Amino acid sequence: MKAGTKFAATVFLLTLAAGAQAQLYKSTGPDGKVTYSDIPPAKGNVTQQKTGAGISDINDGLPYELAQAVKNSPVTLYSSEKCIPCDDGRKMLNERGIPFSEKTVKSNEDIAALRKVTSENQLPILTVGRNKESGFSSPAWGAALTAAGYPETSRLPKTYRNAAPVAAAPTVVEPGKIAPAAAGSASNGDSPPAAGNAPPGFRF
Repeated sequence: MKAGTKFAATVFLLTLAAGAQAQLYKSTGPDGKVTYSDIPPAKGNVTQQKTGAGISDINDGLPYELAQAVKNSPVTLYSSEKCIPCDDGRKMLNERGIPFSEKTVKSNEDIAALRKVTSENQLPILTVGRNKESGFSSPAWGAALTAAGYPETSRLPKTYRNAAPVAAAPTVVEPGKIAPAAAGSASNGDSPPAAGNAPPGFRF
């Protein structure tokens, strides 16, 4: 991949708020289907109780080895539109059966959020726990996943689906306030606009 021109961009990173707390009962039906409810099962076949729904609930149906890898080294893919290496990386993760979250990098806010994770400027970027891989490389990504304890072949339940991609830094405008202009878009006089499909400051 050819190196593109580097550009600067700075803004804020948004932290997502935690979900509301609730007492949930987990039960497993005769067909093996796992369900959650705030009402105890009539037959008392409660296998687990949880306070507060969270990401751990999503992983309850995973095989133990895979669930432990997700818990200890969660996987996040940072991608962009019209990025062939990003598509290749996503395909690899899906084929290997890796549960992962995907964050898209489009705006200066997204770039600023990603800069808090890594200073690398080549997309896609994969984080496996604390390990970070810049640019798509099947051997490097595979080694990082294996080192983190992820199975080398898919063990995902057939019904499992990864969450839809979200922006790396969703913008929230407080009531009565105007969203600030993207800082950094004009703060550096020697930063020309983005080239090609890559976000400012990144290359594929």
